[in-house]
Amino acid sequence: MADCVVVTGIGLVTPVGSDRKTTWENLLQGKSGIDYISLFDAEGYESRIAAEVNAFDPEPILGRKEARRLDRFAQFACVAALEALEDSGIDMASENPDRVGVLIGSGVGGILTITEQYKILLAKGPKRVSPFLVPMMLGDMASGQVSMMIGAKGPNFSTVSACATGTDSIGEALEMIRRGRADVVIAGGTEAAICEIGVAGFNSCMALSTRNDDPQAASRPFDSGRDGFVLGEGAGLLVLESLEHAEKRGAKVLAELAGYGASSDAHHVTQPHPEGEGAARAMKWAIEDAKLAPEDIEYINAHGTSTPLNDKFETIAMKRMFGDHAYNLAISSTKSMTGHLLGAAGGIEAAFSVLTIKEGVIPPTINIDDPDPDCDLNYVPNKALKQEVNVAMSNSLGFGGHNASLVFKSFSQ
Repeated sequence: MADCVVVTGIGLVTPVGSDRKTTWENLLQGKSGIDYISLFDAEGYESRIAAEVNAFDPEPILGRKEARRLDRFAQFACVAALEALEDSGIDMASENPDRVGVLIGSGVGGILTITEQYKILLAKGPKRVSPFLVPMMLGDMASGQVSMMIGAKGPNFSTVSACATGTDSIGEALEMIRRGRADVVIAGGTEAAICEIGVAGFNSCMALSTRNDDPQAASRPFDSGRDGFVLGEGAGLLVLESLEHAEKRGAKVLAELAGYGASSDAHHVTQPHPEGEGAARAMKWAIEDAKLAPEDIEYINAHGTSTPLNDKFETIAMKRMFGDHAYNLAISSTKSMTGHLLGAAGGIEAAFSVLTIKEGVIPPTINIDDPDPDCDLNYVPNKALKQEVNVAMSNSLGFGGHNASLVFKSFSQ
């Protein structure tokens, strides 16, 4: 049984950078990754903007043959996993593969492959459908492909909890190491859903911003002018280890993953609980799991989607959880720059929380021009804040009433 679980590696592929270093630098500069959709012709769609990963070419990293047999969401995961492993300093040749797990989730899986192959089915008939359709579209294939790529033979599966997926993946990896089932787990989320049916579907449920005349200002969490989220894509993965294993190999430790809490609103399929009850409960359980007091939390990477209901109700949830201390918190929504990566959101935002602790800089929430009176906390508006952070929380809330929270702590070796 592991008493302490630590983060030793980070891998990022995001709309503001195809690696950890570029992503973090652009995030602190308040650079938006949102622009007009280029992955398909969005003429006639209500929302014609998205946060795409630009100039992404997996072939030099994964090889041409392998890359072509992976859906884009799995490509993101494989590239991020290799970066995370390199960052951690783990050499799989020196590891017991039975003790290395992979837990990478995706909210919608290979929707790009399904879309492409359905077009082929309609145009050319069933015999022309690719034999790789099924292994490319399955939501567990990012986790499975990473496991095969690096030779990890421990637990390997995928969580699905909509926009809480990445957070739940990391939380369950924490529990896996605590139980003694693995020494190392690569965990997080990946997503690639910017396609015709994906954008049309979210438009139909009135979830997306239609601020097409100003893409980089479209994602504006906690601002009174917000009108929906902006669909994003990418992957965020952490290498988690038991402290004993990390110390044995002389690893650098980025932070401790101290707590995890997950709950259900049991309220509505898309709308969060109007009193923030479920989100507050997830935060409470994560803090209790970390054996901390609410006043110990200094920074929250909020779910902060830029939808009218989420930002208001998440603010209510934070006030419900923290009381007067809510006004002492530094809070930011990095979705203002990355857009909403659905199942990958919790993965990249957990990484941002770790980097906030490690670097002592809090990323901003950009596009707060006219603060919503109902959202009256400190959302670190528009400019990064240099501040030492010892304890950070990352929140994710998903369709279906899923709520998940992680607590990270600074670590001194």
